[in-house]
Amino acid sequence: MKFVWALSALLVLSWSYQTEAACGYKACPASKANMINVHLVPHSHDDTGWLKTVDQYYYGSRNGIQHAGVQYILDSVVTELLKDKSRRFIQVESAFFFKWYKEQTAAVQKNVKTLVDEGRLEFTGGAWSMNDEAAVHYQSVIDQFTVGLKSLVDTFGACARPRVGWQIDPFGHSREMASLFAQMGFDGEFFARMDYVEKNTRLNNMTGEMIWKASDNLDERSEIFTGVLYNHYSAPPGFCFDNLCSDDPIIDGDSYENNVKAKVDDFITYIHKMGSYYRATDLLVPMGDDFNYENAYVNYKNMDKLIKYVNERQLQGAKVNVFYSTPACYLNALHNTNMTWPVKTQDFFPYSTDWHTYWTGYFSSRPTQKRFERDGNHFLQVAKQLTTMANLTTTTAFANLDSLRQAMGIMQHHDAITGTEKQHVANDYDRMLTRAINLAENNTREALRKLTNLTSGEFASCLQLNLSICEFSQWSPNNLVVTLVNPLAHPSTQYVRIPVKNGTYIVTDATGREVKSELVPVAKEVLTLTHLRPNITEHELVFSAYVEKVASYYVKVKAQPRSFEEQVEINEIKVPQRFLKQSYSKYQKASPQKIEPAAVGDTVVQNSQIKLTFNSNGTLYNVQMNGVAEDITQQFYYFKGAYGNNGEFKNRSSGAYIFRPNGTEVLIGTKANLTIYNGTLVKEVHQHFNDWVSQVIRIYEGVNRVEFEWLVGPIPIEDNVGKEVITRFTSNLKTAGVFYTDSNGREMLRRVRNEREYFKPNMTESVSGNYYPITSRIAMETSARRVALLNDRAQGGSSLKDGALELMLHRRLLRDDAFGVGEALNETVNGKGLVARGKVYLMLSPVSKANAVNERLAERELHLPFWKFFSNSSTATSKVLPRIPSFSSLPVGIEVLTLEPYSTNERLLRLENYLNKNETTSVTFNIRSLFDALGGTEIRETTLDGNLALGSMSRFKFQPDGTVPKKVEYYTSKHTPLAAVAKDAVAKFQITMDPMQIRTFILKWK
Repeated sequence: MKFVWALSALLVLSWSYQTEAACGYKACPASKANMINVHLVPHSHDDTGWLKTVDQYYYGSRNGIQHAGVQYILDSVVTELLKDKSRRFIQVESAFFFKWYKEQTAAVQKNVKTLVDEGRLEFTGGAWSMNDEAAVHYQSVIDQFTVGLKSLVDTFGACARPRVGWQIDPFGHSREMASLFAQMGFDGEFFARMDYVEKNTRLNNMTGEMIWKASDNLDERSEIFTGVLYNHYSAPPGFCFDNLCSDDPIIDGDSYENNVKAKVDDFITYIHKMGSYYRATDLLVPMGDDFNYENAYVNYKNMDKLIKYVNERQLQGAKVNVFYSTPACYLNALHNTNMTWPVKTQDFFPYSTDWHTYWTGYFSSRPTQKRFERDGNHFLQVAKQLTTMANLTTTTAFANLDSLRQAMGIMQHHDAITGTEKQHVANDYDRMLTRAINLAENNTREALRKLTNLTSGEFASCLQLNLSICEFSQWSPNNLVVTLVNPLAHPSTQYVRIPVKNGTYIVTDATGREVKSELVPVAKEVLTLTHLRPNITEHELVFSAYVEKVASYYVKVKAQPRSFEEQVEINEIKVPQRFLKQSYSKYQKASPQKIEPAAVGDTVVQNSQIKLTFNSNGTLYNVQMNGVAEDITQQFYYFKGAYGNNGEFKNRSSGAYIFRPNGTEVLIGTKANLTIYNGTLVKEVHQHFNDWVSQVIRIYEGVNRVEFEWLVGPIPIEDNVGKEVITRFTSNLKTAGVFYTDSNGREMLRRVRNEREYFKPNMTESVSGNYYPITSRIAMETSARRVALLNDRAQGGSSLKDGALELMLHRRLLRDDAFGVGEALNETVNGKGLVARGKVYLMLSPVSKANAVNERLAERELHLPFWKFFSNSSTATSKVLPRIPSFSSLPVGIEVLTLEPYSTNERLLRLENYLNKNETTSVTFNIRSLFDALGGTEIRETTLDGNLALGSMSRFKFQPDGTVPKKVEYYTSKHTPLAAVAKDAVAKFQITMDPMQIRTFILKWK
């Protein structure tokens, strides 16, 4: 849907508990004293893609796959809500809701607004989709909540703002997600999926509802109340009244089939049993399931009867009181009890549903789609920044951005980024994201034509650079302009690689200064992928670029003929080393020199910072960097997918969701063939293990990390065995089972092999049961040294042995895991198994504060490197360039997380302190120069999502066990929210940011 973010934000900022009318907590039904108060919550869980595409689910097509039509659900629900003011319904996914809402008549839209204003239709969650919590990056989660919540508040006002997170279907839950909810001003969150051992333990101990301390760095304001639902998110057994169910309706009246007494007896029995597991006398009972309420009349008619007949039992002494409610009203009731609650500090990964079923396979499923999602986020940040800096305010420009914002919101869905959808749905996600990127590219092109001297530049993006393909550079490498956009706040120097034809090139910067460059051969294994790429470009041009925000570099073909030495290198003719050293020395820096690995003994590849040593089998076994050396062996293995032939779990094979290896891992290739290119800027070791596993190991001059670019596929299946491929780095570090993983790209969590925070897990599946989601980093350390791996997409990873770290790179499986997809995870392209290519980065260092900061800096740079745009240099003019806003005045560790248009005269700015409390202290600085650079006339601070004035935020505070509550309490902002106008003194723009804090501002601009 196309939303123009030009609507007034006044409603957003005027919201507060005091100004609520009939909505919000004031619209909640009253509980009864001395009763079990049952909050019936009518809901429909509507996946934005899974077995069917988003549109197939919305329109109700292809019902042979799954009967589901979201448009009919919303039609039916609104009709039924209007009949009775006591009825309630919660809507979660904004993507579906606004697709429906824009099609409605003015009369229906008016009725919907009435329902929202009266709290009868309540938005819960409210993001564009119900996002996954394992494979998502926090930047994308924040973005998609911003889109969803802004659309709701712009359309309906303050009454539409959700108060509760409703993450009922993701397959495990991250601590960072809880922290984001708290920072957005949510009062609590609820979910349904928790490790079955932990859930049973918690229910038996009455600890299924808790206070989640969601950050090691932020203060208690990052805490949020969290509860697990009793019976998944389904209606109680026997009480699903939907057309998709087979439970009997409530039959009353003069009928031989009358079942009122039996139904009421069963329900009251269920409630008393449920109540024995929870602390409060208020209980939340969901009434719904996947795509329920297509015929809401049937649902509400039977729920009306259930409420009527259960409550009539009160006259006979029953202590159960039932009414329509919402998760927010249930949470409000708990808050008012002023009870105390247990405390949670870690996360809820990995998730298991039985003793052979760990849902850790989806951490790595569909690796190319996971990478494409990261590319989508990368380009979205670039497009939003360029649109802002070029002052593009047309309806078309806003619509282009919204298209990509919303596509990325869909990609966060827990059956999209996870890779747990059917293949035709995965194809549709790719189509949708590609289309959205192409639309947003219209913005970047228009913006760069304003911001650079290329007034008619093409500014083409190349989305297949991971396969060394760029249609723009492969045909016209002469007079090529590479315009680099740095999405980060601080200037950066990075190496740039461009696919080109074989030749000799000169690279210059905007001043005409020649920049050192080298021509490096593309790996032979990439060139053999003829079903994926034409072999027009067999080389890549490498040069180092410095970019503050936007910079252009110029590539020209060198006029003089190739030297003999260059021809030797191109044709890979073996000549004596002494000859290469003495001839044509002035051209030796043009291309790395191919050298032969040692026939016997070690082969050493090194630059001024890093030394890599390979043994005679072609395997890396020693790394030296940052003043330390460590024996680190890097190898590839695969796990065989189990076939699930053990009784009740016979269908539990490795699949899209679960990782269930059969036996120990198998080493891939005991020997690797090496080809080494020894350049001045970059040194590359090309390793060939077999026909479907290879990689290029790179070290760049001046860069303190080792790059491993792996290539896996097509994974062979001729032996009828599915395979899950990992790379493992093994050292001699004594880690005692301890390692560290990131939480959605933010804070690091301490993991201990075979252990959990609250319970003793069932470790029948000891491999998959120790796998965790790795969004950006996994690490291990001793008191003296540390090894970290950084990745370029979400993957599963672990430390299954002391001193070892591993990441799962690719999966190809031949059986379904019986969790609903109904397809094996067997991706193919052009009739062949999927080939995946990606990067892992190794950092070895002594344990120190400075090196921890370096890891963080690398993590940022790898997540949002320069985006490359390509043009023809003949389009350049001599126009005076406009001044581009600079962010370099920000302190080290402070990043611009978001810069985007918020309305036609407003901009949203998020600043982030991305260092933790062990890496930095609170930082105080002044943002007046940034305010002025963005043309600010006024600035105000909001919650994380940008849609609620921070001064209006008042969140529920719950009391931990061991305290004696005296009154109902609330959290408000720790600091005085920033509010200033241009005429205010510079001192008023002074702000302080604590470690890991994010602050969000809306700037009016002229």
